[in-house]
Amino acid sequence: MESNVNIGQSVEIKGTLTGNEDLTIEGMVDGKILVKDHGLTIGANGRITAEVHAKHVVVVGHVVGNIKVEIAPSGSVQGDVRAPRVAIADGAKFKGTIDMDRKAPASATVSPSSSVSRAVVPPVPTLPPAEAALARGTGASKG
Repeated sequence: MESNVNIGQSVEIKGTLTGNEDLTIEGMVDGKILVKDHGLTIGANGRITAEVHAKHVVVVGHVVGNIKVEIAPSGSVQGDVRAPRVAIADGAKFKGTIDMDRKAPASATVSPSSSVSRAVVPPVPTLPPAEAALARGTGASKG
């Protein structure tokens, strides 16, 4: 049975925090958080300045540090994110770089002055050959 440990908003931790269960932090952590095989939630009152290693992370509060992350609308992250998938909700704030950790080096950089509200790339529509030729301006016409 999985358990979830809650760290209340009056708790302050300096140093390394490790655990083998899911963790929710409403307080302050300054250092390193290691819950590699479990989930971490930074609650609305959570204030984290740490390097974070977790199976997955949800940020509702504030984080300064490098993490795998899903940033909720009220959340903000200042630091580098390395993950195969990153979700940044409308209204969230992000300042740092994103490394999608693929075999071929691929990274997206957000300028330090940017505030990202949505990281969505729409699919490119596929046109039939005749319409694609028109779109390219090759002079082909539809009859």
